[in-house]
Amino acid sequence: MDYSRRELADRLAAEHVLGTLRGPARRRFEALLPAHPALRQAVAQWQERLAPLSQSVLEVTPPDRVWSRIETRVFGDAVSASSTVAAPARWWQRLGLWQGWSAAASAATLALVVMVATPPPAQPPVIVVLAANPEAAQALNASFVASVSADGRALVLRPIHALALSPGRALELWAVPAQGAPRSLGLVQAGGETRLLRTQLLRDTAAFAVSLEPPGGSPTGAPTGPIVSVGKLQV
Repeated sequence: MDYSRRELADRLAAEHVLGTLRGPARRRFEALLPAHPALRQAVAQWQERLAPLSQSVLEVTPPDRVWSRIETRVFGDAVSASSTVAAPARWWQRLGLWQGWSAAASAATLALVVMVATPPPAQPPVIVVLAANPEAAQALNASFVASVSADGRALVLRPIHALALSPGRALELWAVPAQGAPRSLGLVQAGGETRLLRTQLLRDTAAFAVSLEPPGGSPTGAPTGPIVSVGKLQV
């Protein structure tokens, strides 16, 4: 999907600012904003156009019960669950890896299947945002956008922000199944785009993850360094 097209960027930005872009489409749009200058510019233009409409709206302080309901709906039992010590588990078996991060990171890690109001003639690629892992931020604060062809044979991975990789370290991409150990998809370029050609990239894949490894990649066939970013696949 070419988000640099002015007509498409303008339409999606208008729906986002007006609040009519909802559900998976809105989450996808917000997650891709950091990587698409054209989308950010279109959003800023629509915010400027619609700003005068809000000047006549009086500020209203919501009752306490409203905030209580919002907290319950967003966080659920997270507060009580945080006091329970979980049993040790490998990183790819931990439910908290998918659901226990902050609200912003959880939204970013949602797998994003490209959908627009007018379906394109060809089946669009699957877009997955690999959000930075707060637990590994000291090692490397890294986040990526992965685009997988609909037939699961090609993957393009791009860093959302420039990465400063320490000498003697490498980045490795992993396909994580719902059960079992992850499988390596190869090394990742820290300074640009990584393109991979594999068969059945999406088969038995629940998520993608990037780990910090020694030069040449993991010597064991499994991640040995910290998992710096991860994104769940949902199709």
